[in-house]
Amino acid sequence: MSSIVLFGPPGAGKGTQAERMMQATGLPQVSTGDMLRAAVKADTPTGRAAKAYMDAGKLVPDEVIIDLIKDRIAEDDAAGGVMFDGFPRTVPQAEALESITSVTHVIAIEVPDERIVERICGRYSCSGCGSVFHDTFNPVPSNGCSCGNWAEKRRADDNEETVSSRLDAYHEQTSPLAEWYRGKGIFHPVDGDRAIDEITGDILDALKA
Repeated sequence: MSSIVLFGPPGAGKGTQAERMMQATGLPQVSTGDMLRAAVKADTPTGRAAKAYMDAGKLVPDEVIIDLIKDRIAEDDAAGGVMFDGFPRTVPQAEALESITSVTHVIAIEVPDERIVERICGRYSCSGCGSVFHDTFNPVPSNGCSCGNWAEKRRADDNEETVSSRLDAYHEQTSPLAEWYRGKGIFHPVDGDRAIDEITGDILDALKA
């Protein structure tokens, strides 16, 4: 079993690129963010434990994440490896991951902090169909959402204070992963402040290395 990791700050576009890499490699996407949000919505014990950290923009403790990953990696579609989106976030998580699956490539999508704040704080969605929009980059059409059931919905944690807190936590706890993976010779940085197709092209090239 071998896997790929997409690495980068919140709002860097990891989810978008993971979808594209899933199509290119055939590996299923594993997003700890999606799994955590599902656990919170279902009000499971793990979800309740994680919610307080997520609401404050802090990283969820390693033991909670590892339990989710072990369950996911045991599923049939993960037999050949997975595409990790948002995991690992700390060196201890990366060390634990080594006992679960072999990571062959770590793709680091790099975006300046000020651009991350702009991206996250400006995003919102349609409460009807879930389509995502942005104040600057993708505003809702003047006649509303195409689903016809338009009402703007913004996540409570998509504000500058919380985003800055999340970035602080990222730089303090997650950035050391770059050096850790560099030492293993599998770390590939990619400029994420460009067009989506350009980023995808660089990632595909990195996966061939």
